[in-house]
Amino acid sequence: MMRRDDERSSRGISLADTARLLVGLALISAATATPSLAIAKSVAAQPVHVQPAMAGHQPPPWRVAPAHGILLKDLKTGRVLYEHDAGKRMSPASLTKIMSALVILENGQLDDLVTISPNAARAHKTHLRVKAGQIFRLEDLLKAMLIMSANDACLAAVEHVGGDEAQFVVLMNAKAAALGLADTHFSNGCGFDNPDHYSTAEDLATLSVIALDQPIFRELVREERAIITPVNGQHAYILHTTNKLLGRIPGVEGVKTGFTSKAGRCLVAKVSQNGSDLLLVILNSNRRWNTATNLISYGLRVSEVSH
Repeated sequence: MMRRDDERSSRGISLADTARLLVGLALISAATATPSLAIAKSVAAQPVHVQPAMAGHQPPPWRVAPAHGILLKDLKTGRVLYEHDAGKRMSPASLTKIMSALVILENGQLDDLVTISPNAARAHKTHLRVKAGQIFRLEDLLKAMLIMSANDACLAAVEHVGGDEAQFVVLMNAKAAALGLADTHFSNGCGFDNPDHYSTAEDLATLSVIALDQPIFRELVREERAIITPVNGQHAYILHTTNKLLGRIPGVEGVKTGFTSKAGRCLVAKVSQNGSDLLLVILNSNRRWNTATNLISYGLRVSEVSH
């Protein structure tokens, strides 16, 4: 009599064996296709469909974009690791101060003494609460606008270098044109919402790389804290960075945060780690720090493989 095992082999694979095979294949597929299930759960946020800008790699582990505009770039190769609506014009909030700082560094003298105007002292939202008539070195105002995104310090520096804010904005837009930032236009020096004030993730990435070539800018945007004092007073102002990635993720070297009601929560981050050099731009993300952490982690993995 033929044994039962022989009967199976004579008729082919049994249903039970087939099921086990399919389960095994599914497990292998899941392990190779999904880099991190934890990231997938934490990043799935906004109902905007993603178009990964990647070739030769598995797509990132989220199905919807975790921000309205994203660009993640490998600076060593120039390769875009991930993007979502990177060319869409959006409000940049205080990421504007990257351009303002660049114009200040190119047109001002850091040892200049700047008197705070009544107009600058009235600047709202994030501010140092400086007083009209106080005098600061231009470099200290630059520290305040880059480290803690102080609008009163920013406006005082802008007025000093440009003569007034309107003339300074002319310099900003001229610089944007010279750099080929075709989808960027500024209407103010500090980043307040305005229909005529916009940029894109692509343009902001280009601008940030150029600004980081300036040693003073590169040094200031990686500072977690600083102290400044007016030259005609004793009150010290303590500056704390608005960038929560600094000191928390190894290799983070800045760059700038931004927030307004229209722009949402924005970020430009530069990361150098394990031989990788990444630049990340996030525009309008509900969960900026979570989004940035996951994108940096993803970018480092992809960059390591490509190198």
